[in-house]
Amino acid sequence: MQSPQRKIFNETLGLVSQIEEWKSQGLSIVITNGCFDILHRGHVQYLYDAAQLGNKLVVAINTDSSVKLLNKGDNRPINNQEDRAFLLAALEFVSAVTFFNEATPLSLIQKTKPSILVKGADYSPSQVIGKDFVESYGGKLVLIPFVEGYSSSKIIHKITGK
Repeated sequence: MQSPQRKIFNETLGLVSQIEEWKSQGLSIVITNGCFDILHRGHVQYLYDAAQLGNKLVVAINTDSSVKLLNKGDNRPINNQEDRAFLLAALEFVSAVTFFNEATPLSLIQKTKPSILVKGADYSPSQVIGKDFVESYGGKLVLIPFVEGYSSSKIIHKITGK
């Protein structure tokens, strides 16, 4: 089994090189993104379902500073980006984890050119950043339903009562 640390790419160039190697082997690349602040059952099911769509699952996570841009709350993220990346990389079906510091992962999507772009079904196709780009070269967007009752915000509320 591969060490979780070896699946974490701190810079895009290394990730792009790895993806090009996988593509040269005929493997399909699935990419998704999010904060994944407090990893919970809903996240794991979503990521597992995404991984089933192709050969390699790449998870792009918001850096700590980009989480702040999303107005998720003053104390978010709860877990720092290194800890969030490590937990995601520890999942057997996650092939690579990387970071994006911008408000959206569009630049990363353009550099990696995934076969499949995945988002939660709480988005409509027109809301998904990168959809048009991915479809322009024959890739596709897949929306995956959430597992009801799970969210980082609900866990925080349960713990703090706020």
